[in-house]
Parts: sequence; C-alpha cells; structure tokens
Amino acid sequence: MKSTFKLTFLVFIIILDACTSDDSLVIVPKLDLMEVPRGMPSIIFPPDNAFSVDRWKLGKKLFYDTRLSKDKTISCASCHKQDLAFSDDVPFSTGVDGQIGTRNSPSLANVAYHPYFTREGGVPTLEMQVLVPIQEHKEFNNNIVLIADELKNDSTYVRLSMSAYNQEPNSFVITRALANFERSLISGLSLYDLYHYYNQEKAMTTSALKGMELFMSSKTQCSSCHSGSNFTNYSFKNNGLYTEYMDIGRARLTGDTADIALFKVPSLRNVSLTSPYMHDGSLTSIDDVIDHYDKGGYSHRHKSKLLKKLNLSIAEKQDLKSFLESLTDNTFIDNPDFNYK
Repeated sequence: MKSTFKLTFLVFIIILDACTSDDSLVIVPKLDLMEVPRGMPSIIFPPDNAFSVDRWKLGKKLFYDTRLSKDKTISCASCHKQDLAFSDDVPFSTGVDGQIGTRNSPSLANVAYHPYFTREGGVPTLEMQVLVPIQEHKEFNNNIVLIADELKNDSTYVRLSMSAYNQEPNSFVITRALANFERSLISGLSLYDLYHYYNQEKAMTTSALKGMELFMSSKTQCSSCHSGSNFTNYSFKNNGLYTEYMDIGRARLTGDTADIALFKVPSLRNVSLTSPYMHDGSLTSIDDVIDHYDKGGYSHRHKSKLLKKLNLSIAEKQDLKSFLESLTDNTFIDNPDFNYK
C-alpha cells in the first residue's frame, strides 16, 4: 500500500566492503510512509481501522504521551525506543512507581505482520494489544476509560480525534490510533535486504554471506524457526534456556501442561540492536546467544527437537554474527518520521 503522504528521509549510505579495497556505494531506496519494501508482504488493515494520515498522527502522539500511565511517568516509547528498533536495552523495563516488569520488551518492528501478540500469543489483534500495557500493574497500571476522559479535556486531542475517527477520544479511538501508528513501523531495508531484494552485491561482506549460508543450512537449522520475510514463523518453541522455568510461557494462556515454557519465536530483524535477549533478557549479547545454540541448550522436556550441539568453529560463529548484524535497518532507526516531535 502506498500513501500519498510524502514522508521521506536519507537515501544514501556509504559503506566500506570488507571484501575489497574500494569504497562501495550502497543505494538505499527512498520510500514513502506505508510503502512496503521489496520482499515484505502487503500490510492488511482491519476494516474499522484503515490507514490514514490523521489516524497515524494521533497514534504517534499517543505513543509518546506519558498520560497513558497512571503516574504520568512512562509512555509506550519509554520501553520501545526507536534507536533500539523500538525495543529496550534492559532485561525488564521499568513501569509506574518504579516497578520492574516481568518480561523483556520486544521490538515493535514489523508488528503489522504478527498473527498474534505477547510472548504466549494470547492477544489476537494489534488493536487489542495496547490494552495489555495500559492495564498491567507493573506497566501503565491505568484504565483506558479514565485516559479517554482526561484526553477529552485536551483540545488538541479532541481535534485530532475528530479528524481521524469523527468522534471524541474514547477507548475505540485510543486503541485504533495506536495500532494505526504501530503498523507503520516497517523495517525492510537492511544490508541483507539491499543485497537480496535490491541487487546490491556490495551490501553484504564475505563473512555475512558465509553466515547467511550457515544460517540457512541443515547444520544449524536456524531458518526452520526464523524464516520468512520477518525471520520468524511465529510458532511457539522451547529453546532449552533453562531446565526449570519461573515463567511458564504459553501455558499461562492455555493452561495446558504441554505448553509449559513455550514462547513465541521472535523476529531477528535488527537483532543486533535489541539486546538483552530471550523472554527474560538473560543473554546479554549476540555472542551469548550463538554460544547457547552452539551448545544445544539445556535439557527440558519441551525443548525443540531441532536443537542440538553444533560444534561451530570460531570463524563460523563470527560469520553467523556478521549475518545477524546485516539484518540491522539503519533507515528504520534513523527515520525522523517516527521521532517524537
């Protein structure tokens, strides 16, 4: 889908290709807001929440507004920072009254493509997802009705809400506008994408290309779960992080003992920016993550059968890391359209 609303940003990056002695010019395409990069699927909007610039502007304002939290100290952006691909850099983010959350904040990049939300997959739509942090005691600890009542006293919000949804701020408007903005957080112009979809042969180093081959190989089977354009199949897996889990994962939703310690497979896009890793932020670096999978993970009754010792060499580990780093989309994290202003 292509909007007539023209929001664009820097389109050229100069990089040095480690494989050659010459500087290589990598051309980054100039995309309009909501224009989908090559290789990424079209974005489907719900019938009651089609994209519009007015809805996007309202959602962006809400995303950065601390009035969504009970003590007026945090916003969505507090735990989802643009320079970190809309994730956080701590194991657990801080909520109202200084309370510490219980799960690592995931990246919001490409949430438009997710079939369900939260790490146990218990929320079916992006519109409904925003209610989770609003109501969660260790996050916003607020009531969306009370938030709407406060925003009705703000003439700017009333004007934006009327323009966007032809009604004053209310629960419907807040949830729809936030989801409308979050669907615009499209990331698909990494060096990997430029190489793979835009025929920019100098975009990836020799090491990254070796790492890509290893990532896709039967030896590692990384791409069995981290597949598709968003590098996730959205399934629920146990990766042997622990022998016993304090967080029961998907079983929290289903009540099924077969789902204990299963978590939604995360996207690997911008993974070099989204540390610490895992549902509890217990692995601090990509090197730690690679080492974990190289060892095959700890024994657990629900551990994926795909996991096994890999016995990677030092060079293979570095190549795999180089490939994962090639999934960073600098135009996404630097896009001024998403900045607070």
